[in-house]
Amino acid sequence: MRVTEKGQVTIPKNIRDRLNIEPGMEVDFVQRSDGVVELVRVPGGRESVLHRSLEDWFAKLEGTSDSGLNSDEIMTLTRGGDGDAD
Repeated sequence: MRVTEKGQVTIPKNIRDRLNIEPGMEVDFVQRSDGVVELVRVPGGRESVLHRSLEDWFAKLEGTSDSGLNSDEIMTLTRGGDGDAD
């Protein structure tokens, strides 16, 4: 395994597969007391990034609807109704 000038390494595919490491996930190198360095997944790494992204997206959407429909009318339309909630 070669280290780039920026200190980057490519994790071999068989190791990524074994550890279920996917693009966007966070990993860390941990040095044990015996000098061995382990590659570990950071708990919640990718999931946290996805969760934060969704929260940011929903926050941007909050208060942006001006359809004039109430929630019952929106649910009727969502379920394939004609929009008449009464």
